[in-house]
Amino acid sequence: MPNRIIKFIAVICGIAFLAASCQKSFDPGTTTSTKMANGWWVTFTVGGADVYGLGTFFLTTYNQSSNKNDSLWIDDLGHSWEFKCKVAANYGALTFAAPAALNDYTGNTSTVTVTNGKVLPKAGTTKGGNKSDSLYMQVKFSDDPSATTYVISGTARTGFDEDDY
Repeated sequence: MPNRIIKFIAVICGIAFLAASCQKSFDPGTTTSTKMANGWWVTFTVGGADVYGLGTFFLTTYNQSSNKNDSLWIDDLGHSWEFKCKVAANYGALTFAAPAALNDYTGNTSTVTVTNGKVLPKAGTTKGGNKSDSLYMQVKFSDDPSATTYVISGTARTGFDEDDY
């Protein structure tokens, strides 16, 4: 009888080992756009001036559901011109642009042109004095009668309280 129990336990352990070894490793916390996807503390300026008095606000960049590193979403979360659009990304160069991306917040009735978009690793200094990635882009909106080119720039959110606005 004890011999059967030992064999049974050995078989169960063997099956458990085989089942565990067949599982694929998966890290649900990463994306293919890790170096470009982030939350950013940014300003919205023309010629260095905060023409709308927005101050520093939060903007996000994130990958599309396809999880490919050739495109990104840019979303101002309604804090500036209220825009959310997809842009083409060059992950190797950490750059992005869009000649006339549909603005998701307007029901795709207007477009956003994004030029000179780039992420600069460790090139920014946060509000608290910490080193952080920097974001820069120029944007134009089809529903802006003045056809002004705005500059959106800032630093990556670090998660430290002293860096948040």
